[in-house]
Amino acid sequence: MNKKLQITTFLSTLALSLNYSLTNVYAQIVGSISNPLPNYNSTKGEGLFLFLGNVLKLCGTIGGIYMIIQLIIAGFGYISASGDTKKTEASWAQIWQSIVGMVIIASAFVIASVVERFVGIKILAPTIYGPETLGP
Repeated sequence: MNKKLQITTFLSTLALSLNYSLTNVYAQIVGSISNPLPNYNSTKGEGLFLFLGNVLKLCGTIGGIYMIIQLIIAGFGYISASGDTKKTEASWAQIWQSIVGMVIIASAFVIASVVERFVGIKILAPTIYGPETLGP
């Protein structure tokens, strides 16, 4: 056996044994973690729908706030255009884009509602389990 192979084998064995011993020491210091929700009965894949529902709500809220801000800015731009056709057209384009964006966001909520109805998992109104909902 050449020298490099011997050193590599020795270091690999040392790393594995060190990892195993550190894992045991860590388990003794920290202890074990038990399931905080032992009575949580869910259908398979519900956690993914819960996550996607929360992401959809967050994006919808951010999109709605952004649309309102864009409409205010575009309205101010339209009022301050003073007859300038370029500014008026740019403001109308911004208003139109904001409205189309809000229609897309509303469509996403409609699609999520339809998927919720077919799948049977609450996407838009998920049940979040905690100490109060689990009971004794």
